[in-house]
Amino acid sequence: MVLHLTGQYPDWWEGRRFTNPIKAWAAGDTNKTVRDILQAKIVGPSEAIGSGLIPFDLIVGKPTSKSGVPDAIESVKVRHTSGFVSTLVFKSYEQGREAFQGTEQDVILLDEEPPYSIYVECLMRTMATGDFEGGTVLCTFTPLEGLSETVLSFMPGGKIADASFDNPKFVIMADWNDAPHLSETEKADLLRSIPPYQRDARTKGIPQLGSGAIYPIPESEILCDPFMIPAYWPRVYGQDVGWNRTAAVWGAWDRESDTVYLYSEYYHAQAEPAIHAAGINARGKWIPGVIDPAARGRSQKDGEQLLKLYQELGLSLAVADNSVESGLYEVWMRLSTGRLKVFKTLQNWLGEYRIYRRDEKGRVVKENDHLMDCTRYLCKTGLQVALYEEEAHYADDYHDTFPAGRSAVTGY
Repeated sequence: MVLHLTGQYPDWWEGRRFTNPIKAWAAGDTNKTVRDILQAKIVGPSEAIGSGLIPFDLIVGKPTSKSGVPDAIESVKVRHTSGFVSTLVFKSYEQGREAFQGTEQDVILLDEEPPYSIYVECLMRTMATGDFEGGTVLCTFTPLEGLSETVLSFMPGGKIADASFDNPKFVIMADWNDAPHLSETEKADLLRSIPPYQRDARTKGIPQLGSGAIYPIPESEILCDPFMIPAYWPRVYGQDVGWNRTAAVWGAWDRESDTVYLYSEYYHAQAEPAIHAAGINARGKWIPGVIDPAARGRSQKDGEQLLKLYQELGLSLAVADNSVESGLYEVWMRLSTGRLKVFKTLQNWLGEYRIYRRDEKGRVVKENDHLMDCTRYLCKTGLQVALYEEEAHYADDYHDTFPAGRSAVTGY
C-alpha cells in the first residue's frame, strides 16, 4: 500500500506500478482496530504521525481526524514521486456496505476478512478507474471463518486456482515458517493453546470451518502420502448416485490397527450409468461396494431401478445404511482416533471435506457432499462387505457373483 501511495518502488519490485498518484482505502473490521493496526503501521499513532511506514516528509499537511473515535485518522495525503499527491482514507466494515459505495479507487486494502458484500462493493470501486487495468484489491487475513463466500471467490472448492484472464486473482499463504521471530518453543506453546479446528488456519493459512465443521479435524492429521496397499487388506467402495454428480470413494482396511485408508475416488457429472460403471470397474471389478439407498428409486429415463442396473453392469453392490447421524458419528470416531486416513491425491474428497458443515440450525448443509456421503456409507456399512482380491475370486469361483446385500462373513 505504501509503495503505491508514494510511487517509491524498489528496483527488485516485480509487481504493479502506479506512475501517477492514487486514491486508496485501507479498511478493517472496526474503527478501533483500524486505528490500532492499519493506522499505526502505515502512518503512526496520532501523537507520532510519520513514525509508520510512510516517512514524515512525505505526509502532506495535517491528517484529518475521524469523529467519534479518539486518536483515529480519517484520511491522509501522501507525496507521490510524480510530484502530485495520493490520498488514503481509513474505513471499517462496521460502517456497513453503504460506506464503500460511490467513489472510484485505485487500491483498496482489506485487513481481516471482509463481509462478502463489502468485498464485492470494493471490486466495483476499482473497476472504473482511469487506469486501463482498473484498480487493485488487496486482502490480508487468517481464514478463521473457513470457506466463506469471500474465501471461495479466491479458492473455488477450497483449492487455489491458477491466475488467468478468467480468474485474475492471486493467492499466497503464509505459515509459521514465514515468521522467523517465532521460536520453536513459542510455536509449540501457542499450538497447545489453539483449538484443534483452528490450528491449520492459524499456523498455515488453510481455511477451516471452525465450530460449524462436521469433522473439525485438521487436514494435516488425516492426510497421508500414497503407498502400495498390501494385497491382504480388504477393500470396498461407497457410491453416491445422481445425474448432477455420481461419486465413489475406495477404502482399504488394515485390520490389525483397524485403520481405513481412502485411496481412490471417482467424481463425474451428467453421464449415463454405463459410463460410471466403467469408471468404477476400472479400479478393480472384484472390489465390492455399498450404494446410496436412493439408487432403489426409479430413473427418469426408462424406469429401471438404478441399483439393479448397476449390478447388471458388473458392479457388486449392497445397499448402504443411510442413518445420517450414526454414520457421521462412525466417521468422526475414526477420524478423531486416527483410524481413518486419506491419500493426499484425493483432491475432490479434500475439497468437500473443507466445506462439510452444519448450518446455524445444526442441519447438515447438503451441498457438494457426495464424497462425504460415500465415506459415511463406507464406514457405516462397507466394512461388513469388504474383501481382499483372493477372497473375492473365491466367491466368484463358487458362486459366480457375490450376492448383493450379503456380508463377507456369510456370503459363502
